[in-house]
Amino acid sequence: MAWLVLLGALLCMSRVGVGSLGTEGFLPSMPHNCPYKCVCAADLLSCAGLGLQDVPAALPAAAADLDLSHNALQRLRPGWLAPLSRLRALRLGHNELDVLGRGVFTNASALRLLDLSSNALRALGRHDLDGLGALERLLLFNNRLAHLDVHAFRGLGALSRLYLGCNELSSFSFDHLHGLGTTHLRTLDLSSNRLGRIPVAHLAALPAFLKNGLYLHNNPLPCDCRLYHLLRRWQQRGLSAVSDFAREYMCLAFKVPASRVRFFEHSRIFQNCSTALARGLERPEEQLHVQMGRSLTLRCNTSAPAVRVAWVSPQHELLVAPGSQDGSISVLADGSLAISNVQPQHEGVFVCLASGPRLHHNQTHEYNVSVHFPHPEPEAFNTGFTTLLGCAVGLVLVLLYLFAPPCPGCRRCYRRTCRCRCWPRAPSPLRELSAQSSVLSTTPPDVPSRKASVHKHVVFLEPGRRGLNGRVQLAVAEDFDLYNPVGLQLKAGSESASSTGSEGLVMT
Repeated sequence: MAWLVLLGALLCMSRVGVGSLGTEGFLPSMPHNCPYKCVCAADLLSCAGLGLQDVPAALPAAAADLDLSHNALQRLRPGWLAPLSRLRALRLGHNELDVLGRGVFTNASALRLLDLSSNALRALGRHDLDGLGALERLLLFNNRLAHLDVHAFRGLGALSRLYLGCNELSSFSFDHLHGLGTTHLRTLDLSSNRLGRIPVAHLAALPAFLKNGLYLHNNPLPCDCRLYHLLRRWQQRGLSAVSDFAREYMCLAFKVPASRVRFFEHSRIFQNCSTALARGLERPEEQLHVQMGRSLTLRCNTSAPAVRVAWVSPQHELLVAPGSQDGSISVLADGSLAISNVQPQHEGVFVCLASGPRLHHNQTHEYNVSVHFPHPEPEAFNTGFTTLLGCAVGLVLVLLYLFAPPCPGCRRCYRRTCRCRCWPRAPSPLRELSAQSSVLSTTPPDVPSRKASVHKHVVFLEPGRRGLNGRVQLAVAEDFDLYNPVGLQLKAGSESASSTGSEGLVMT
């Protein structure tokens, strides 16, 4: 019996062991090379907020988005991004980086976003950003940057947004933008710095799309007349970088910090500024009006021959040969821009960017295109419709007259009006003659009788009084019935009583 109990216990233990092995087969395994306490999900690697002082040694090669923000990183090793060939976004904000160094980003050729905000960087060297040829957004705000090398952004040809706000910059070269080209750049944030010297001519030469994204508020700008007129014109044109932060544009009236005044609210300071100073600041954009569906050709007029010409559309699309992505805009061999069928999406500012050995690299020419719908030609006046309408109205009136008798109330009103307006008429000779004779009708004269038709003749005999010698005189009455002559009564005057019986009824 004892050996049976022992055998059952062994079987139970073996079953438990087999079940545990099967369960382990369904448990999710940890990702390969995922650092300790980090979160790895597909191509996302997050090590944020872990208090790291150094970058983890082993990083998964599949990471495309690396988040190392909110740590205590002070240094970045050269070549540390070599395993991350798929990296697209790198977030290093809220650390303690005070310097970058050469070769830090040499293996990040596919990087699109680099966040270095809220660190302790004091300067950018010439080679600190080498290897970032595909970078589109660079966040450097909220650092301690006081110096930028002349060629600090030289290799960032695809950069479209650069944020340098909340630093300690006292100057910025708008002439060459520290090696940064204006072909793709759309946003340049220099707000909340210490900029006190700004070359107005270089600002005026910037392309229109960059002026719309140039933020200069919260800087100790000088109360210069030319700068005031330039920024005022940008505000009137509706450039969002100026109009959205109009109250935050300050200038020093007497070159001391306590004399800050608002640019657009204290206009008394600029009362003595001559408007003639602002006439030659900006080259006015050429206004073009074109109807929808027509063709349009824009030429890049430059002061010297250009080696390379590019265009920027109102939708901020860079246009080079052969043309736009949708095929509606073409760039010709001579650098001109052609639109065969103008549509509403082509309305806006087209900017030509010309470059060459004898040209300034940011020389531009701007066209403001307005698209109008074609006006329809006035139609000739057609009288057929009015004639038809008149016939229809006349037919309706005739039908109403024939088939719509007036209401009984209207009849009574009409008769009552007629009774009240019976004007006395002068007696006719016939009526006067009847008064003198005897009436041969059986109907009394006061009672109205039916009228005789045109084929009826009513005759009565009346003895004449003036030399007729008792002969009967014929007269026409109104109430004699031709078809009922029996009821005719003859009366004679007193003078010819004997002769009326001998004479008969005469009818005509």
